[in-house]
Amino acid sequence: METVVGRLAPSPSGEMHLGNAFSALLAWLGARSAGGRVLLRLEDLDRPRCPAKYAYGVMEDLAWLGLDWDNDPVWQSQRDDFYAQQIQALADQGLVYPCYCSRKELHAVTEASAPHGRAPVYAGRCRDLTAAQREALEAQGRRPALRARAPERVYRLTDGLQGPFAADLAREVGDFILRRSDGLYAYQLAVVADDGAMGVNQVVRGRDLLASAPQQLWLQDALGLPHPAYYHVPLLLAPDGRRLSKREGDLSLRALGRDHRPEEIVGRLAFWAGLQPEPRPVTPQALLPRFSWDQVRREDIPAAL
Repeated sequence: METVVGRLAPSPSGEMHLGNAFSALLAWLGARSAGGRVLLRLEDLDRPRCPAKYAYGVMEDLAWLGLDWDNDPVWQSQRDDFYAQQIQALADQGLVYPCYCSRKELHAVTEASAPHGRAPVYAGRCRDLTAAQREALEAQGRRPALRARAPERVYRLTDGLQGPFAADLAREVGDFILRRSDGLYAYQLAVVADDGAMGVNQVVRGRDLLASAPQQLWLQDALGLPHPAYYHVPLLLAPDGRRLSKREGDLSLRALGRDHRPEEIVGRLAFWAGLQPEPRPVTPQALLPRFSWDQVRREDIPAAL
């Protein structure tokens, strides 16, 4: 039987909050309960928003909760050469093209045609530019982003928690960004390339990221990588119904740690997940013998201590 390899993959753009801890706990339990490995990756691609102090703070918070890992942490901010190689592999297959559209142009074209409740789909304005047209745009000082050529294909997966999911990549997602015009690599490319390089075969993350699965399935196929098992866990919600976020400073572990022991936090997270009938203090290790994905709730959860 294949060894389960899970990962903790925080984006250190602020202090870790309860929602981040909830996903991390379930990712850790999912791998450790199967006798598998847990790897740590710091998704600090957006360097200006992810200073090192937050990354070290996240690692301290994970350790404080009792969540360990089996590798030297992987920092995405140090892997530009690797991501460039992945884009070249896609370009060699004719799957990448430069996009010179400004933010203003993108909004003007895509927002008017966006289906209700969905993100705008890129209209393909730069998909078939000639070499001369590209040269003219670059002569104006425009720096291109790089986009993937999304195929007209429906991608399907059966998520371990949310069940069947399908999306038409071209119509519902469109030609998505692989590298921004400022040179920063996109989340979709980096997460797929890194999961493949690290041997990750179990991905546990918030269910708000389920919509990104089709892009990642396509990238996995294009790069010759296997598809991992996906578990998209419910989100923790603030009292006003929005999901918890670093930007809003919601329930940071650093602040909660002043008044609560880590066992209290883990116990509350386990209760919200459906892993125990009451929010009694518990360690992650104590949850392992009885952990099952069948116990984990599917719907979003109001979070209040």
